[in-house]
Amino acid sequence: MSHKALGPAWGSFFRNALLVAVLAGMIYAAFNLRLPPLDELQQRIEDFGWAGWLVFVGLYAAVAMTPIPVTIMAVSGGLIFGTLEGSVLSVIGVLIGCFAAYHLARLLGTQAVRKLLGSHAEKVESHLEGAGFEAVCALRLTPGVPYWPVNYGSGAFGVTQRDFVVASVISTVPGQVALVALGAFIADQTIVNGVVIGVSWAVVVAMTIWAYRSWRGTSNHRLPGAGFAAEASTGT
Repeated sequence: MSHKALGPAWGSFFRNALLVAVLAGMIYAAFNLRLPPLDELQQRIEDFGWAGWLVFVGLYAAVAMTPIPVTIMAVSGGLIFGTLEGSVLSVIGVLIGCFAAYHLARLLGTQAVRKLLGSHAEKVESHLEGAGFEAVCALRLTPGVPYWPVNYGSGAFGVTQRDFVVASVISTVPGQVALVALGAFIADQTIVNGVVIGVSWAVVVAMTIWAYRSWRGTSNHRLPGAGFAAEASTGT
């Protein structure tokens, strides 16, 4: 048997083995892993002292790669670190998880990701196949749409790395700040935290409408970052 024949065979075996490992990990996480209540999670992270922020970012990144909702992590960030520091750490953690899932999907390939997405596959593929910046922004901001199918779908169905990175940064920040501010308000019910909640959620709603209209081509104004994504894609 030639080396050329062995190459694709080993590549297929590796991808299938990786798919099985990822599926097994996700199934285990979905059915066996439960994040502790907010107060318990807060105490556990605080017990790490100065390294607590590293633990938080790492845990958030891991959660963002699975079907486990990221909401509890963002709210915990506000409870533990406050609005400013919690927002920074939450955004870093969730983006690391998003980028890791995107590149894992590219490694797995389209067919494997379809199996991974399961019942989400057809809808995710119809939204993201050959799509770009606006589609990722709209899906990230739409209430009720989990992060993980967007991450894996973007990697598998043709969203460029630049579009994915820029769109993820632009669209993730408002929602993360809103959730972190909610956690901070639970811990310290001040006027400042209340104002941050109101403003951040207003931005989320406005950005969601704007992103959806841009995606459908009915907006007269481009989303923030759209020009940069387009220039980066064309190399200008």
